[in-house]
Amino acid sequence: MARGFNKVIIMGNLTRDPDVRHTPSKQKVAHITIAVGRQWKNKSTGEQQSQTDFIPVVAWGVLADIIDRYLRKGKPALVEGRMQVRDYDDPKTGVRKWVTEVVAENLTLLPSGRRDDESYGDIPAPTPRQASGQSQSAGAPAPARPASQPDDYGDAGSLRDEIDFEEDFPLDFSEMGDSSSDVDVPF
Repeated sequence: MARGFNKVIIMGNLTRDPDVRHTPSKQKVAHITIAVGRQWKNKSTGEQQSQTDFIPVVAWGVLADIIDRYLRKGKPALVEGRMQVRDYDDPKTGVRKWVTEVVAENLTLLPSGRRDDESYGDIPAPTPRQASGQSQSAGAPAPARPASQPDDYGDAGSLRDEIDFEEDFPLDFSEMGDSSSDVDVPF
């Protein structure tokens, strides 16, 4: 059998609050539905057309925990994962049912674009292993993250205090001072 490729990337808004449960083995699972809209122009009439697809997404482990903590109805999110089709027998009717869903492997929380909306600034960034749904090793400390991230670089502390900041990086935007003056960018 030939090797296949199954990759899905969707971006949209949650249609309802997440449905978070635990399996009998105490593993956390979150079910969400993301509304993804598209628009096009009808070639024959010239009218603007639109359609919204409602895509079911399932997330396990750390991703389910992040969804449970930070996502609510209407919040935008970008999900990367794989398409999965599964079947089961409905216990009430005995009829075989088929489910097509996206299994989340990575999640990006997006700002809504509204100024009055709360930001995701104080969400701890998961490690690459956590973002892919794998748990972090028990002995490794979680990465440090500032308590909040200001909206304006001028109000921030130096970026050189961040973890993994390269010392030889030629420019730290927070050290630029007043943004209204001309700045010589070294590249």
